[in-house]
Amino acid sequence: MAVIIIDGSTVRDFVNNETQFKTSVDAQFEALDANNDGVLSRSEMRKAFDSMRLLDTHFGVDTAMPPEELTRLYDSVFLSFDEDHNGTVDLDEFRSEMKKIMLAIADGLGSSPIQMAVEDDDQSFLKKAADLEAAKISGIS
Repeated sequence: MAVIIIDGSTVRDFVNNETQFKTSVDAQFEALDANNDGVLSRSEMRKAFDSMRLLDTHFGVDTAMPPEELTRLYDSVFLSFDEDHNGTVDLDEFRSEMKKIMLAIADGLGSSPIQMAVEDDDQSFLKKAADLEAAKISGIS
C-alpha cells in the first residue's frame, strides 16, 4: 500500500495529460483483455470487478451482496462502458468511460486535498495521478 495526497486538480491534470492517461488506460485494457481479442467481454470485466473487490467491502469490513443484485450491478456498469451496445467493450469505449469516471472522481474530490491509501502497483490511476503531480513539482515531468 502507498499513501498519496490528492485533490481534484491532481486527477484532472492526469486525465488532461493525453499521453500519460492514454498509456495508463491502454495498459489496463490490455491487462483485462485475457484472451487478447482486442475487446473486453462481460466475463472479462466481471473478473476485473471481482478482483478489485469494490463491492465486497464497506470501509474495510466484508459485506455480502446477494448474487443476483451483484450481477445486475455489474451488468449496469458493463452497459455504461459498452456505448454501441454490441456486447463487448473496445479500447475507445474503455478510454471514454474511464475518462468520465476519472473526471467524476476529480469533481467529487474538489479542491480540498485528501490522504488516501492505494495499492502500490502500476494499476492504480489515482496513484499514477499523484506520481505525475509529484514529478511536476520536482521538475522531472
